[in-house]
Amino acid sequence: MSEVGRRMLVSLAHPDDESFGMAGTIARYVSERVQVYLICATNGDVGVADPQFMEDYATVAQLRMAELCCAAQTLGLAHIYPLGYRDSGMMGSPDNQHPEALYAADLDEVARRITAIIREVRPQVVVTFDPYGGYGHPDHIKMHQATVRAFEAAGDPQRYPEQVAGGLLPYRPQKLYFTTFDRRWLRVIVQLMPLWGQDPAQMGRNRDINLYEVAAHDSPVHARISTKAYEGVAQKARECHASQLGGVGGPRRLSQIISRLVVGPQELYTRAYPPVNGRRIKEHDLFAGVIPD
Repeated sequence: MSEVGRRMLVSLAHPDDESFGMAGTIARYVSERVQVYLICATNGDVGVADPQFMEDYATVAQLRMAELCCAAQTLGLAHIYPLGYRDSGMMGSPDNQHPEALYAADLDEVARRITAIIREVRPQVVVTFDPYGGYGHPDHIKMHQATVRAFEAAGDPQRYPEQVAGGLLPYRPQKLYFTTFDRRWLRVIVQLMPLWGQDPAQMGRNRDINLYEVAAHDSPVHARISTKAYEGVAQKARECHASQLGGVGGPRRLSQIISRLVVGPQELYTRAYPPVNGRRIKEHDLFAGVIPD
């Protein structure tokens, strides 16, 4: 198929999820003339930012979205679809229950909005979080659930027929992937962390990330995307989110450390569709087998 006709939709939760997880993959496919679109479900307004980052912004949400625009330009994203929900905070926090939070939103309504974007963009490949949301964040889990539902609905004219009536024709993407990482090595690292004075059960700036639980939620690796040639671009995208980098204990800094130790110069994915059905597969291209449309 012609490269200009390849389209990928990345469906994530927060401003910075695109950079701390799959920036290398995005940079690679953009360099190969794939049109990469991003859904960012929340404004990141529950994130914490040190005062020096707030000098030019009235709210954390404004800061976080400005950082996302910087990263999007660095990576070469074709378009960002902001859904405008409120960040829900980590699981069990009072922010989960805020009426504007993504976690409190009706799942079918979120899926409806994602379905409309799929029908508009018509991507051959869709990428979202794994069922555990990487590290258990409720917004990540909600976006996994809503994106899977939308992926299944987008090709069915009986689902959300008002969209079809409005001109958004049914469209079924050819492949669905979940971001993941090799938790075998993470389990080793978790056992070693107390030797470095770190408590794996209380990580992150707010001590609300339990790496024991993260390590226990395994997800198969079906695709390994080489990103070594794009690490420079990926790092510049991560630097756009300066307010979220934090120190060694910050969740994003922690993400970088684990990524370098566990993944190396590649990013890993679970293929959800077409189903693998327990087979051992090794893909090196998310567009492998995609048929021109």
